[in-house]
Amino acid sequence: MKTGLAYSEVFLEHDTGLGHPENKNRLIAILNKLKQKSYFSELINVPFEKASQEIISKVHTKEYINSIINLDGKKGYLDGDTPYSPKSCESAFYACGAGLSLAEKILSGKIENGLALVRPPGHHAEEEHAMGFCLFNNIAVTARYLQSKGVKKIFIIDWDVHHGNGTQNTFYEDPNVFFCSLHQFPFYPGSGSSLEIGTGEGKGFTLNIPLARGSGFAEYKQAFQEKIIPALEKFVPEFILISAGFDAHKRDPLAGMELPTQAYEEFTKILTAKAKELCGGKILSFLEGGYDLQALADSVEAHLAVLKG
Repeated sequence: MKTGLAYSEVFLEHDTGLGHPENKNRLIAILNKLKQKSYFSELINVPFEKASQEIISKVHTKEYINSIINLDGKKGYLDGDTPYSPKSCESAFYACGAGLSLAEKILSGKIENGLALVRPPGHHAEEEHAMGFCLFNNIAVTARYLQSKGVKKIFIIDWDVHHGNGTQNTFYEDPNVFFCSLHQFPFYPGSGSSLEIGTGEGKGFTLNIPLARGSGFAEYKQAFQEKIIPALEKFVPEFILISAGFDAHKRDPLAGMELPTQAYEEFTKILTAKAKELCGGKILSFLEGGYDLQALADSVEAHLAVLKG
């Protein structure tokens, strides 16, 4: 398949400081792994620019966007988990832009699917504040962009070990964006109970699948078979977006789940099959968490190999 990859060395310049788990070595490890694969040269390198303030304002307030712009050239912390450095603002704008360019290429038929290999990650970022290593909500910005391009029904699946609170809150009242998350619970950020199902017109279009610490491939696979696949088939999306965090891996130091690398291959096989059936194969994946470098690199490669076919 024609698979796009969006990456820039600007993402290495978002410096989170010594000892922070979300650091540039994550991307370096992933790229080193991918370059060993024969299909790497067949991936379509998708160029991209910074996302505009106007597009990002479909998700974040103008006041918050300006506060990120004002960080340019500075260093500090937005919260206890979320540092910024002189190039963090630039990285955040480019991370959003990567998703937009991939989405545009998929809509035009130039690629079938793609991976935004970006940082900072996005799914915790709320409308008015940064959170959990995230500055802008990359996947939410792309979903709003797709809506502006006439895509009526978007399915977002978040398999990061942490609940994607920012993404959920963005679309909690939107019946045209189905948000599904499976995550360790109770755990950071504290949201994501099965009772959170959306509100107003969006009621029934949020599906949370909280899983106990120590859950492994069997529990996740059961969730896919019994809840996620039926939700996809009922919703019939025109586009599938994935918040692809790999921190539910059994080797990850920040969580307590037991997934093997093979699980991410299987999840991707399930979703690509459903995408072909329901929406012409349109899948766009965004890197979120994953903090054991070997496990992260192996899992991203397993995920991308399936996308590439």
